[in-house]
This record gives sequence, C-alpha cells and structure tokens, in this order.
Amino acid sequence: MMKNPRYLVDGLYTADPSAHVFNGKLYIYPSHDIESGIPENDNGDHFDMRDYHVFSMDDIDGEVTDHGVALDVEDVPWAGRQMWDTDVAHKNGKYYLYFPVKDKTDIFRIGAAVSDKPEGPFIPERHPIIGSYSIDPAVFEDEDGQHYMYFGGLWGGQLQRYLNNKAQECGFKPADDEPSLPARVVKMSDDLLEFAEEPKSLVILDENGEPLKAGDHDRRFFEASWMHKYNGKYYFSYSTGNTHLLCYAVGDSPYGPFTYKGVILTPVVGWTTHHSICEFKGKWYLFHHDSKPSGGKTWLRSMKVTELEYNEDGSIKTIDGMAE
Repeated sequence: MMKNPRYLVDGLYTADPSAHVFNGKLYIYPSHDIESGIPENDNGDHFDMRDYHVFSMDDIDGEVTDHGVALDVEDVPWAGRQMWDTDVAHKNGKYYLYFPVKDKTDIFRIGAAVSDKPEGPFIPERHPIIGSYSIDPAVFEDEDGQHYMYFGGLWGGQLQRYLNNKAQECGFKPADDEPSLPARVVKMSDDLLEFAEEPKSLVILDENGEPLKAGDHDRRFFEASWMHKYNGKYYFSYSTGNTHLLCYAVGDSPYGPFTYKGVILTPVVGWTTHHSICEFKGKWYLFHHDSKPSGGKTWLRSMKVTELEYNEDGSIKTIDGMAE
C-alpha cells in the first residue's frame, strides 16, 4: 500500500480526476477550480471552471507533468459557462475528451473534442452530442472494444429536469419511498462522437433486489459516475452527494442492473466527492479530491491518489477520507 494519500498538484486547484493508462503512462484529466467570488449555492454557480489541464505520470510516486490547457471554454462554439467533470477515451490512435458545459441558454450538454495525443490539445466538435444532457460523463471501454458513457447529476447537474430523456418544464423529485433518480448509460457510436441509442436508466438494487429509494441518501446515486471491471464483474461507483460518500454497486452487464455493495470512501474535507478508479502497473488506485489545501473551501479542490484494495470476495476495502 501507499503509505499515505498523495496530493498530485500544487499551485492549481484541480478536482474530479479521471485517470487512464495510455502508452504505458498514467494520464489524469481533472476539472479546474477557479475562484469566482460567487456565493456558494446548490446549483454550483460558485464552481467557475473554464478550461481543462492534462497531467501525466510515469510512476505513481513520480513527478507529475502539467501539459497545460487542453481545451478552453472559448474554443467551444456552443458553450456558455462551467466546464465540469471530464473524461477521455481512446480508439484507433485518436483521443476523445468528453465534457459537460452549460450552453448559451444555461442548459448542461455533453460535448466531445478530439486529439491525436492523450495530452491534447483537443479540437471540439461544432455541436454537443445530440440527445445529451446533465453532467459527469465517464466513458468505459469493455473487453470487446465497445464504449459506453455513464452520466448524470442531481441538483446543479440538472438530471431531475429529464424524464425518459425528455426535458420537463418543472424538475421531478421522487418521494422518499419512491425509486431514486438513476444515472444514465448509453452505448457510443463507432466514431465515439455520438450516442448509438437512447440513454437508459442505470438501476441500483438493494440487498432485497429492490431499487434504491430516493430517501436512501447514504446509498442512492447523486453524481460522479465511474465504471471499471474487476474479475469479470462490472463495478459502477458514484457519489451520494449530500451525504458525501463514494459508493459502489456490482453487476454482470455494462447496463446493469447493479446491486449495491458498500462504501469506497468516507467523507473528505469539502462538500463534493468525485473520483476515478484505475489499474496501473499491477495495482489499483483511487483518484479523488478534497478541499483541505484551500482551507476547506468546497469550490477550490485538490486532486489526490491513494491505493485501492479488494477483499478475496471482490468487495472493495473502505478507505478513510480523512486519512493523512
């Protein structure tokens, strides 16, 4: 095990790290927190995020290289404001960066940008992905080469504004005893630039095979989708938002259903918890963030990494979010 969690970047506030191994190196794609001066609110307006930097490492304990700005909001023709969590996929020598940003009407869409190099720069498409909405895209490549996008986020992430992939005039909030609002999963097109189908609901079941309820704030999905595979099983991990946990559920298909299994990370300093899970040189790692370096300011976060371990039955050992 790593002796301690490690902060990865000084002098730049970075959050929501998506980690991938390309060409034998570890690449990290975080969002970039900037002081906005806007009072904190539930819509996340205080998260003033205008660009993405890409970072790389040859070893988990080695030097972290900042490759600079890979994409700026000014480069995206349809963008308005707030470039939140991003992720990257690779296919046929091209790298595809997916990013949520509010359009000029303040509605979150998901865009795609392309590069010949994992560090960018990335050239954005002229329009968002048709049929996309909400935030936090995470793209998973299965062993057969098929790619799937997982996305969605409540409250400021606007997921509650959609029903059956259609926008509603008023946001929908289920009662505490009704099934919770689910994340979305969608197969990507062969060129990785569009959806190949209508997004589907990603259902998380409890130990009795029933969908998690909206009032089950310690277990239900809120935001921060991530998918990885371990010993033939699909692990969907996510944040519970207002209860500040990273949890996971396991299934036999990229579509689910998934059964809730436990907590990956207990609460950290700061409101949000967002992560990725990546295998690198034979070990598994959890990349996440907290607000400790900024003195607890929830909108100025710093990404970090710690080793992740499995039990013999495939369950994930819970990590203490406050560990030094």
